[in-house]
Amino acid sequence: MTVHAPLSTSSHKTALSVNVNKVALLRNTRHLGIPDVLRAAQLCLEAGAHGITVHPRPDERHIRSDDVYELAALMKDWPDREFNVEGNPCQNLMDFVHNLSARGLPLHQCTFVPDSENQFTSDHGWSFPADAERLKPLIQAAHDRGVRVSLFMDPVAEAMAAAKAVGADRVEFYTETYARAWNTPEKYKALQPFVLAGRAAAAINLGVNAGHDLNRDNLTEFLQAVPGVLEVSIGHALIADALELGYDATVKDYLRCIDTAVPVA
Repeated sequence: MTVHAPLSTSSHKTALSVNVNKVALLRNTRHLGIPDVLRAAQLCLEAGAHGITVHPRPDERHIRSDDVYELAALMKDWPDREFNVEGNPCQNLMDFVHNLSARGLPLHQCTFVPDSENQFTSDHGWSFPADAERLKPLIQAAHDRGVRVSLFMDPVAEAMAAAKAVGADRVEFYTETYARAWNTPEKYKALQPFVLAGRAAAAINLGVNAGHDLNRDNLTEFLQAVPGVLEVSIGHALIADALELGYDATVKDYLRCIDTAVPVA
């Protein structure tokens, strides 16, 4: 087993986690095992990505159960990087949390996403107080296994205290509203809820992640405006860029976007 040297994150206030779902989606259109999801993750880690993210849906239309366990085994060779598994904790996510722990495989973070089983893609966050009582025991079950919990959330400042109250360690802001408005006059208006929610989270020591529709065009500006983003999870845009640029150049360019962001004072 090769254990890789630690990655210095001193220049990266925000970590980059690469979501490899779309690699699996392309692989699943044939029975040849290509492109290889493990190889994609390995190349992204070698290029400097701080972690790998997967969202194994119940229908296995992209990431399959075996992928989750094989990627977790790969992450043992990268002890300074993080493995994040997303999903609905009322469907299949908690099975992975329990089984990875039982197998002694790493899982650093699970991101709770309120998707329906056949949902096309994640498009909304948890609601409070409606979802509070069912989330509390599920968050505790993850904590019992040493796993950090992030809740997929819309940028609503008033909801940050509720997310903290149910035990969440972080929230992941759903960024589509910002991404959709980025190249329009409504960009700054669309950005404001994220700024306010980020400040509200920071005020109560709730960590902030972000993801879903960030890309090389809009990432730097988002990080410059929203305080204290600890991690961005990027899949669709990054994998699309990698089709043209390759994994190494793409990951390094996303890291450049992160480095370019000026931290908010």
